[in-house]
Amino acid sequence: MTETAKGVAAIILACTVWGLSGLFYKLLAGLPVLDVLAHRTIWGAVFFMLILSVQGRVAVPFRALRAGRTLRVLAAASLLIGFNWMLFVWAIKSDQALEASLGYYIFPLVVVLFGLMFFGERLGRGETLAVLLAALAVVVLTAGLGVAPWIALGIALSFGAYGAVKKRLDMGPVVSVTAESLLLVGPALAWLAWSAAQGGAVMGGSWPLALTLMLAGPMTATPLILFSYGARRIDLASVGVLSYLNPSLQFAVAVVIFAEPFTGWHMVAFAMIWAALALYSLARWRYRPVAPRPSIRS
Repeated sequence: MTETAKGVAAIILACTVWGLSGLFYKLLAGLPVLDVLAHRTIWGAVFFMLILSVQGRVAVPFRALRAGRTLRVLAAASLLIGFNWMLFVWAIKSDQALEASLGYYIFPLVVVLFGLMFFGERLGRGETLAVLLAALAVVVLTAGLGVAPWIALGIALSFGAYGAVKKRLDMGPVVSVTAESLLLVGPALAWLAWSAAQGGAVMGGSWPLALTLMLAGPMTATPLILFSYGARRIDLASVGVLSYLNPSLQFAVAVVIFAEPFTGWHMVAFAMIWAALALYSLARWRYRPVAPRPSIRS
């Protein structure tokens, strides 16, 4: 199996786990959102630290947290990814998985827009049209449903901003996400302690739920590691196209398994988003500048 084939397989597996993760978090829908978020943070940090300890790099994230500028960037990133995780868990709990999938469809186009606004990147005509078409889709859905898709916009903007912040970090994704998780562990533990003091069932109230909460750590960490592995072995254009598997599976789970309403307005808006993504992918695929091979850092 070639390195490229391994990279493609890893990206597909990572996006499959992300795309089907709504089924996992639906098992926790009876618990408070912040309890689930706290456990996801804590067990994710534990899992990441176990991986780094096996690699002999357990001290690396702590060194990063001692650097002033790096700490500030990591703190901003941790707040953004924590907010993103919270929105996704809330969307699943409140039967709005369809809107969450819309957010992850919009996300790549938000990244393009952020690149234009904050990093001086230039857009081709195809990419510009894709961004405008996605914006129009949001306007159409807002007009049709009478309310803006706030969860979708929140997910797309927070994840886009997270990516923009992470561009300022010179460290591998596993180390940086471990450091971000460590920054959130304190607030997560404080929340669970307060919840317990109020009579809450901190571990879900049963062994099956407790085990499910603990599995939120591997569920968070494993696809990220797979994605990092794959992204180092294939070009970014291929990564971008394969990444659409994630929201596509989320969409299928929401409509087919969760049976969430899919109105005519949704149909029009999603068709416009899919057309925008097709335009964007085509534009990126046609212009694939030769770049240095990505670093094999993790």
